[in-house]
This record gives sequence, structure tokens and C-alpha cells, in this order.
Amino acid sequence: MRAGDWLFLILAGLGAGLTVYDGVSGGALTGWMQQNLYAAAGPFGAALGQAGTLLSPLLLLPLLLALWGRFAPLPRPAERGLRAGILSIDAINRTIGDAARWLALGLVLVTVTVVIQRYVFGFASTRLQESVIYMHALLFLLSAGSTLLAGGHVRVDILYARLTERGKAWTEIAGTYLALIPMCWVILVTSGPYVNNAWRILERSRESDGLPLVFLLKTAIPLFAVLMLLQGLAMAGRAALTIAGREAPERPMAVTREL
Repeated sequence: MRAGDWLFLILAGLGAGLTVYDGVSGGALTGWMQQNLYAAAGPFGAALGQAGTLLSPLLLLPLLLALWGRFAPLPRPAERGLRAGILSIDAINRTIGDAARWLALGLVLVTVTVVIQRYVFGFASTRLQESVIYMHALLFLLSAGSTLLAGGHVRVDILYARLTERGKAWTEIAGTYLALIPMCWVILVTSGPYVNNAWRILERSRESDGLPLVFLLKTAIPLFAVLMLLQGLAMAGRAALTIAGREAPERPMAVTREL
């Protein structure tokens, strides 16, 4: 089993366990969440935002190393650190992407169940119907980083294929810093108040019998931006090593086979 499979099993087991406990305790967990969850999670979220702001200058590191490597050999510690960062980011996105792929199976099974319930038995479950929306959104948002690693996003290739390896690397650098990173930063900044308000009221479905987890679903939006930002950083790091005349880390074998 892959690390992502274990991650999915752990999260699924945790969710099932909490649901059972809440039912057995007569809604004690739900009551605690309503009273204490935002107070407990708010400072943590604020700390993450401050940490991200403080660490944001590190986003320039691959660009600076690319410029350095163009005119002088890269220092060995910088090269080792860059390689370690690239491999770590790849591992994070592959693990989350592998876990998210199970949502595709769940999406199919639940959709079939909803259709059979409605058109065969004349019964409709709001929670099941909303779970389809949840799984579809999470599948897209959480697997975007691993899709970027696999080269699965749509690209308009006019001149790229004709460029040299260094030319392709400079193109990757330009695309990362002129398009991907600014867009991810805009998503993070604009989604902050949106997600905070959802957590403040622990936003739930507008339907009385719907899922009470809208605030968690909305949290996937900034998480998507972070995963894309990190993978863009890894992509720029690979390009920096190529520009410096160093061999960049290979992408995971599973990704290569899938391509």
C-alpha cells in the first residue's frame, strides 16, 4: 500500500470513529464543537498565516539559485538543500494525491446509490447527495498538486518543445513566478476571510438534514493553493538545477509510468 492509502484509511477511520462517538454520546461532540472549536482553531490558523508570511521570501530561492547557477557553480549545501526540498514536496503531494484518488471511487459508488434510491425506491437522502459535491470538490482540490507533478495540467505548447533543456527550464521559471505563484497567493489572500467566517459560525448545509461540514470543505480552498504553491516551488527548483548544469531529481516512477 502507498502512503496515501494509509493516510486515507486513517482519516476515514478517524471520521467514522468520531461520528459513532457523537451518536453514542447523544451529540456531545457536536455540542463541544459548537462552543469551543473556533476558539481552539482560530489561533492555530492565525499562526499558520503568520508563518506563511514570514516564510514567503523563501519562494524566491529557486529563482536566485537559477541566476547564481547560470554564472557560477552552485554551492554544495545549497544544491543538497534544494534537492531535499524538491523530494519532500513531491512526497507530500504524491501522498495527498494518492489519498484523494479514493474519492473518485466513492464518487461513483455514492452517485449510483443516489440514483437507485431516487428512481427505484423513491427515496432521497440529502446527506448522500451533498457528499457527492464534497467528494468532487475535494478530489479536484487535493489532487491538483500531484497532477502538476505528473504534468497533467493543460498547457498550450507552441515553442516549448523546440527549446533547449535550459530554455525549457527558464520557461518553467517564468511560468512559475509570473503566473502560478501570484495566482496561488491571490487565492490564499482572498480566501482567508471567507474560510475564517465559515469556521467562526461552523457553517453547515442550508438544508436541515444536510452535512454540517461546509466549513471543512471551504478549508480545502487555501489548502489547494498551498499544495500548488509548493509544487510550483519544486518545479522551479528542478529548473534551477537544470540551468546550473546539475541533474535534477527524477519524478516518482509511478508518475513516469502514468504519463
